[in-house]
Amino acid sequence: MTKTVQTSETRLRAVGIALALAIVLVPAVVATGPVQAQTFTVLYSFTGGADGGYPYDGLIQDASGNLYGTTYQGGTYGYGTVFMVDQTGKETVLYSFAGAGGDGANPYAGLVQDASGELYGTTYGGGASGYGTVFMLDQTGKETVLYSFTGSGGDGANPYAGLLQDASGNLYGTTYYGGHGGAGCRHRKPTGCGTVFELDTTGKETVLYAFPGTGLHGANPYAGLIQDTKGNLWGTTVYGGRGCPHRKPPGCDSGTVFKVDKTGKETVVHTFPGTGNDGAFPYAGLLLDATGNLWGTTVGAGGWSDGVVFEMTKSGKELQVWNPWGQYGTNPYAGLVQDAAGNLYGTNAGGGAYGYGVVFTIYTNCSWECYAVLHSFAGAPSDGATPYAGLVWDAKGNLYGTTYAGGAYGYGVVFELTP
Repeated sequence: MTKTVQTSETRLRAVGIALALAIVLVPAVVATGPVQAQTFTVLYSFTGGADGGYPYDGLIQDASGNLYGTTYQGGTYGYGTVFMVDQTGKETVLYSFAGAGGDGANPYAGLVQDASGELYGTTYGGGASGYGTVFMLDQTGKETVLYSFTGSGGDGANPYAGLLQDASGNLYGTTYYGGHGGAGCRHRKPTGCGTVFELDTTGKETVLYAFPGTGLHGANPYAGLIQDTKGNLWGTTVYGGRGCPHRKPPGCDSGTVFKVDKTGKETVVHTFPGTGNDGAFPYAGLLLDATGNLWGTTVGAGGWSDGVVFEMTKSGKELQVWNPWGQYGTNPYAGLVQDAAGNLYGTNAGGGAYGYGVVFTIYTNCSWECYAVLHSFAGAPSDGATPYAGLVWDAKGNLYGTTYAGGAYGYGVVFELTP
């Protein structure tokens, strides 16, 4: 029998977040209070003008320590940017999306970088048909639209997620809409319930799997993918799945963890029931640890209906579930990163000491005081607010991330945190 231990802090609600979050540890792991002994620095505050505004996703870092990311809005034309922030905090806009003439618009996702330094990403909108793009940006700042989603004929539409690149240069990703659709997909446009796709080095797109939104299957993948050593792709869907027999039609509609193999066969590994201590609505992707277990987050459900951090086997058995809440933070929209010791780090978009979210760590090899808040965002001009994105490490052990809002102008920040 699993023992559940809960904190007794006063529950706080995050400002502007519809779903909230809390700490339950399974098995018998006890939460610790906030820890504020870290060094936190705002490297850059977005103005919302030509420099960009509202960074949704996280960052990548090159060998020189430069940070790269995207903003959803701002730039020369108002349709978002690709930017770089160097070690001194100087920001450079590498590209401004025009949202016209076949160009992309409004990138939600972060970037991947190849060995040549070229950057790859997606835009939610724009392109030849208005359903988003996959793009490449070379080192001179020249953008090439590699693929424009059509939203028809089984094609994908509107990617929120970033890309995964394999050793051969092929790109893999998800679209939130598109595919074949289905009557059971409540959260679809006429274009369908979402896809898993591959884009080869010639720009040819192949839909590996289209979510039907019926039966056991998931619907609407928001996050990107990871790949195991056998070439299987793993991800999450925000909606879909089955496991609540008392709902009509049967199904929880609270999301899934799935696997797609090289042949395009999809397997639902776990369906979130949306009740009890289990999670609901996984917006984030997965982390595969050295033991082969999967880690992830959900923004809903859990002991306080406020989201969870979970560990599960590849067969879908949940091993541990944390439900942070109140001053510990609420709503982990982002995925996790792990250090060499196995400890996990992430962000909660709400809650914390000031209600604007936190950076947290979970010490995985312990039995007491295993959860700590490293930073509570204050939403003040000198701080960020509402971190939807995850974190990235540098070689010295510093963490970097973005917040969607806050900062000197209210359009988000790039920050550094030294645990």
